[in-house]
Amino acid sequence: MIAFLFTISLFTEGGHAYLGLVVFIVLPVVMIIGLLLIPVGMFVHMRRDATSRRVRQPGWPQVDLNNTRHRNAFFVFSGGTTLLLFMSAIGSYEAFVFTESVPFCGTTCHSVMHPEHTAYQNSPHARVACVGCHVGPGAGWYVRSKLSGLYQVYAVTVNNYPRPIPTPVENLRPARETCEECHWPEKFYAQKMRLETHYLADKANTQWDIYLLMRIGAQHSALGLSEGIHWHINPEVRIEYIAADQGRQRLPWVRYTNTGTGESRVYQDTDNPLTDEQVRSASIRTMDCMDCHNRPSHDYRAPTKFLNHALTAGDIPKELPGIKTLAVELCAQEYESTEAAMQGIRDGIQGHYQSDYPELYGAQAALVEKAALGVQQAFARNIFPQMKVRWSAYPNHIGHLEFNGCFRCHNDKHRAADGKVIARDCNLCHFITAQGTPGQMETARMGEHLEFRHPEDIGDAWKEMLCTDCHSGVNP
Repeated sequence: MIAFLFTISLFTEGGHAYLGLVVFIVLPVVMIIGLLLIPVGMFVHMRRDATSRRVRQPGWPQVDLNNTRHRNAFFVFSGGTTLLLFMSAIGSYEAFVFTESVPFCGTTCHSVMHPEHTAYQNSPHARVACVGCHVGPGAGWYVRSKLSGLYQVYAVTVNNYPRPIPTPVENLRPARETCEECHWPEKFYAQKMRLETHYLADKANTQWDIYLLMRIGAQHSALGLSEGIHWHINPEVRIEYIAADQGRQRLPWVRYTNTGTGESRVYQDTDNPLTDEQVRSASIRTMDCMDCHNRPSHDYRAPTKFLNHALTAGDIPKELPGIKTLAVELCAQEYESTEAAMQGIRDGIQGHYQSDYPELYGAQAALVEKAALGVQQAFARNIFPQMKVRWSAYPNHIGHLEFNGCFRCHNDKHRAADGKVIARDCNLCHFITAQGTPGQMETARMGEHLEFRHPEDIGDAWKEMLCTDCHSGVNP
């Protein structure tokens, strides 16, 4: 059966998670159990004979290779054993390859891993195997991951797993052993231009663009990591912190150390400082890539973000009045299942335009249908009701709009004994070079930058508040 199914797998295309599971794991286990039954049967037979005081069986068999019958049996046994061992070696290797594959990780337990697999397929790492980040090279972490997987198989079998599945921040492999196999710090880009497109909460779905010059590194690549966002992982700098919660959302204690000069400075959150005893008993973590890039392949975007993307791509027609606001309201609701969400989104959009814009709906029903389909598709890539997976369950530490991210430390509240603070200065990470609606953009001259201007007139309130005080992912 193994040979037959293996042959089938050679001539079929695509990833067959369940076929691989049967061929390389289930059937070999059955075969091994069958082989083990032979010595077990011999042992039971011997004990039964001894108990019943039967005639003593002869001792070890005598093999005479000069005897044609013995010789044939010996070579059949030796050849068969060698072939079996050879096939077992191939099967073991194939089992190893299969358990390292994306189909095994993402589709074997389909309902459980469906959110992660979907987000992964739409991520920049879609061509990087799951184990490249979750396990990395080396036998030690491979064995560790498989031992951890045993409990996961048990939990799925008995339907005893949390929804949503928590991010395993405590036992992730250090980023220098995984991420930096490809993203090595010495070759980061210096600066990068980024365009963020938003659509406002008005009937016209007004487009608002903001061009950001991201200060990933220094102005000149020759200066390395001396400034900019990736200064935090400069080899000459060590940033350590203490988290007050499991998700590392609140960081009341931060220590900066210059590894070259030995200079060190501790910053405490003035609102919630830690006592000396709390510091001594706490676990101090050294900052690495994952403290900011914590959702590199499984980023569940907030409705405001994934709807902005769909509007820009044309999947949702911008011509429909108020579609952005309506779509955000529908996607923000909690549904019992994906099917209920799909139906609720369709009914909500069609019902809205039928009742509030009957003439438009009558003349452009196809446009309304396209909007419903576009919102459904965007929802299905980011929110998974059965597993209770949504953006709020998995904070993304990049940026500072829906989640505090950078503001966990850069909030003007972390103060050192000498009075220095970790500044909440936007220009530490990026410069705004242009902002506004297309055709009416406010632009900066070369080498200069603009002060942020909020799309809605809220005065200087944005300077006193954190973005997350208003923006939670459902504010158009």
